[in-house]
Amino acid sequence: MTERREFVRTVGTHREDGSYVVARRCADSSGHRKVFESFAALQRRYDRLPDEFTAEDVGESGLTGGRRHMLVHHFAEHPSFDCELEKRQPLTARKRAGDGPDPRGDAGGETGY
Repeated sequence: MTERREFVRTVGTHREDGSYVVARRCADSSGHRKVFESFAALQRRYDRLPDEFTAEDVGESGLTGGRRHMLVHHFAEHPSFDCELEKRQPLTARKRAGDGPDPRGDAGGETGY
């Protein structure tokens, strides 16, 4: 079963094959999404980021500027990632100093609408 969760700027979709897709909300082209082998793979990417990070820090080969910005927004919007946007120019997020991610964030079965 596919589970889709919408946020303000992004959408997260768990696919039946176990992959996780981050997409720009209301965009149809593949240029506005990034597919990860699993949600855990996205979590590992987040864990490797510094406490304050920009879209440049999120990047990897083949990841365009728009996709990097989309991931920063997704990290700030999804409750499993304990961070918030700090600046718009350049787009910067900061991890919160707390007890870690919300344990209900990804496995709670919520639709997020």
